[in-house]
Amino acid sequence: MSAPLIPPLAPGLPPAPMAPHKERLLWLVAIAFFLQSLDATILNIALPSMAKSLGQSPLKMQSVIVAYSLTTAMLIPASGWIADRFGTRRVFMWAIALFVLGSVLCALSHSLGFLIAARVVQGVGGAMMLPVGRLAVLRSHPKGDFIRAMSFIAIPGQIGPLLGPTLGGWLVEVATWNWIFWINVPVGLFGVWAARRWMPETTWSVPRKFDGLGYALLSFGMVAISVALDGMSGMGLGMAMVVVLMVFGLASLASYWMHALRVPEPLFPPMLFRVRSLRVGLLGNLFARFGTGAAPFLIPLLLQVGLGMPPMDAGMMMLATVMGSMLVKRFAVQTVQYFGYRRVLQVNSVMVALMLASFALTSASQPPWMLLLQLFVFGGFNSMQFSAMNSVTLKDLDGEFASSGNSLLSMVQMLAMGIGVALAGALLSGYADRWITDPDKSLRAIHATFLTVALMTLAATLVFSQLDKDEPVKPAPDGGDA
Repeated sequence: MSAPLIPPLAPGLPPAPMAPHKERLLWLVAIAFFLQSLDATILNIALPSMAKSLGQSPLKMQSVIVAYSLTTAMLIPASGWIADRFGTRRVFMWAIALFVLGSVLCALSHSLGFLIAARVVQGVGGAMMLPVGRLAVLRSHPKGDFIRAMSFIAIPGQIGPLLGPTLGGWLVEVATWNWIFWINVPVGLFGVWAARRWMPETTWSVPRKFDGLGYALLSFGMVAISVALDGMSGMGLGMAMVVVLMVFGLASLASYWMHALRVPEPLFPPMLFRVRSLRVGLLGNLFARFGTGAAPFLIPLLLQVGLGMPPMDAGMMMLATVMGSMLVKRFAVQTVQYFGYRRVLQVNSVMVALMLASFALTSASQPPWMLLLQLFVFGGFNSMQFSAMNSVTLKDLDGEFASSGNSLLSMVQMLAMGIGVALAGALLSGYADRWITDPDKSLRAIHATFLTVALMTLAATLVFSQLDKDEPVKPAPDGGDA
């Protein structure tokens, strides 16, 4: 039976104020959230311009996103052990520094291949930046305060998505797309300074032995499957190679599981999966993000390639998604407390799928206010989904499982996002080839892809139905927070 929901506060009493050092830690981790969210939202809005500059099709630029996501997912399994072994502060500082270096290389890119390689460098830093920061928060806050702490981090972290679309569109129009990476440099340098000053240096008392063979099996499996899916969009891999990579990737993942059952110190202990909320949360994250992970890639393409908007106008439209997300963040905790995790995640997964499908109905003649409303509502449901999924996955982890569970969640998130974008790229390519003689083939391909990823998102509803039925936590009679 799972642990109860977040315990209610005493009636009439406000939440206890955070200690000063904990508050500074939360702001520091928010800087890492800011860096990654700013980079992602600026990059997505600039992809069509980048494709034109590099002589590529805008419908086949998913490799720029997949390279980062896959590198991050591949290295995340080692992040918890590295933090335990070398200390959270030292690892966090090096992670931000590598992210800044990768940004500089991206800004200097002159070809798609060079840009993809630079994104790999960024991914090395990103693989440790957020997981280690989240781990520091998890260890410094009791379980009952963890969702509040994560919500606190997410609100300042929304500055990145708030600035990203508009700033990215403006930079693309008045300068060049290269500048979307240069702006990461001053923020990253400040993050390195702040980490040295504010982050506590913590190491695990007895660092466990690193499972090198298990890491190799797991990493190869993730890379092989992701590259195979990306190859389906026409990156030069023949169908035979795609099939071979898929088979070996699945075999490698199966071998990892059998390996983990027989070694004393596996990368992710099998006992970790005895926690029901973790099992369901991880699978739910995986399937839900197949659709939601593709949305940041597909929406800018819809606005610029499908509807013909300039980058600046598309960036302004994307702000509606961010505003919806910020609004929902304010009452995500209360919603989960009142209705329970299972009900919220089941209903919300259906709503996210419906909103994704609604983008297949857009057209150039559609009133702008209607599209803004679609983006706003989608942002709200998407935000609720992420908040509930992440907290239900980690809420029952304690002690030695905290580091492994945190790394596993981060790995699944990035892997699912990479797979979602790779699948979206393959779908776009396939649908565009089907309607190759249609003058509106790009818009039709984007519409069909939205419908397909919406169907994939519905699979998460079946997964979340396996959560234990939890009793809602009713608000206090005087209206205080529950």
